Amino acid sequence: MKVFDLHCPQDHIFEGWFASEVDFQRQLERGLVECPMCGSKQLRKGLSAPRLNLGAKPEASASAVPAEQTAPSPATTTTQERHRLHALQAAWLEASRKIAANTEDVGEKFADEALRMHKGQEPERPIRGQATPQQAIELLEEGVPVLPLILPKNSKETLQ
Repeated sequence: MKVFDLHCPQDHIFEGWFASEVDFQRQLERGLVECPMCGSKQLRKGLSAPRLNLGAKPEASASAVPAEQTAPSPATTTTQERHRLHALQAAWLEASRKIAANTEDVGEKFADEALRMHKGQEPERPIRGQATPQQAIELLEEGVPVLPLILPKNSKETLQ
């Protein structure tokens, strides 16, 4: 099993698991691999550290140097930053799935539906959909609370 850190043009980082390098290349060529954040299929592999199980080692004892006197190494900081980025991306995917699950997709009728609800011509309900920038401005000027969000295409799906 090969595990790759994959990057899209927006610099979203995610993990991909493949049977082999050849399997990854074939899936990439067929357009089967995409960024779970933005849906881009233009991906590149990043550096991935392999995990080698060569036997258990006992845990290292606490260092004699207090933690405040040791500076984090650049590699540790980079790893910590990567973990934070992964956590933020995971939180965004979870939030986008909750939004998708708890709202009605009205598609391109979003501006009309939101305005009708605002005017009391239709019962209020949580909706989402598409609006042009001009439509969004007009809704805001009318006092309709809207929040532009770009939901990942696969926000209704489970990650594989």
